[in-house]
Amino acid sequence: MADENFGAGGEPLANGADTAPVAGVISQYVKDLSFENPNAPAIYQTPGAPKIDVGFNIGAAKVGEDVHEVMLKIDVRAETEDGQAAFVVDLTFGGLFGLRNIPDEHVQPFLLGEAPRILFPFARRIVADAVRDGGFPPLLLDPIDFGQLYMQQLAEQGALAEGEPAGQA
Repeated sequence: MADENFGAGGEPLANGADTAPVAGVISQYVKDLSFENPNAPAIYQTPGAPKIDVGFNIGAAKVGEDVHEVMLKIDVRAETEDGQAAFVVDLTFGGLFGLRNIPDEHVQPFLLGEAPRILFPFARRIVADAVRDGGFPPLLLDPIDFGQLYMQQLAEQGALAEGEPAGQA
C-alpha cells in the first residue's frame, strides 16, 4: 500500500499529480469524402473486374495542448482493362487523440503507427459502403500494419541520411 505513493525510481509522487502515460481517442470523423462514378451507366455493362489501385497517406498535427489530429487519407481508383474509370474514392478520415505524459520520443511513433491502426477499420468500412452504394461490390481493403510501415520508413530515412540508396543495407 505504501508503494502507491512512490514512482518507479523510489521518488515520491506529487500530491494529486497524474503522472501515468495516457493515450486515447477523443473523436473520429470524416473530414472529406468523394465518390465518383464518371462512366455510369455504361460502366455496369463492362465485363470483367476493374483493376484497383489504392494509396494511403498519413499526417499528424498538434491542434491543442496534449491534443493531436491524425489524418488517414485513402485514395482508390478502379479502371477497366481499356483504362476507363469505373469509380474513384477519396477519403480523408481524421481522429483527435489525447496524449498526456507520453515521452517525446514515443509521440511520433504513436501518431504515425498506432493511431492510424485505430482509425483504419472505421475508414475501411466507409470506403466499402461508398463503393457498394455506388453500385459496385463492396471494396474490402486488406489490413495494414502501420507500425511496420512507420519503422520501414524510418529505416529508409536513416539509410538516406547515411548516403546509402534506399532499400539497401
